Amino acid sequence: MIHLYTGDGKGKTTAAVGLALRAKGTGKKVCIIQFLKGGCASSEIKLLKKVGIKVIRFAQIHPAFSKSVSIPELKKKISHDLERVEEILKMKRYNVVILDEILCVLRDKFIKEKDILRIIKCSPKQTELILTGILSTPKISKLADYISRIKNVKHPYQKGIKARLGIEI
Repeated sequence: MIHLYTGDGKGKTTAAVGLALRAKGTGKKVCIIQFLKGGCASSEIKLLKKVGIKVIRFAQIHPAFSKSVSIPELKKKISHDLERVEEILKMKRYNVVILDEILCVLRDKFIKEKDILRIIKCSPKQTELILTGILSTPKISKLADYISRIKNVKHPYQKGIKARLGIEI
């Protein structure tokens, strides 16, 4: 089944990680693939690996966080990374595959909608495929079996409070 965790609120990745742990707890094989988080520390990674969840963090950094990022080079890198995602799905090694921030990659026009549609279509029927990011498209949403929208109502960031270790990162 296809899951979408979208919206402008905190918790999309957290929800996906929770699902990953639940699946792993029943003996399922889980792979989390993160986009655009190459320059960010993420406290859960060490624990996920410790419990046997495969984590792939592509080395991409969003241009909003680094002025040295070349958008044409980033698009080329992400295109290559999507080929790796397709290979992973076609191997049928995992029961759960999470594509964290893939919908932000689409939103920011580093890939096209057809790229995500192709990934969804190549996903084996026995694989739960989870996509996270701020927004989806009608075509992607139509293919989804689950859609959860997380809305930001209030966040300490709005008061200038930076991300805190163990809570946001």
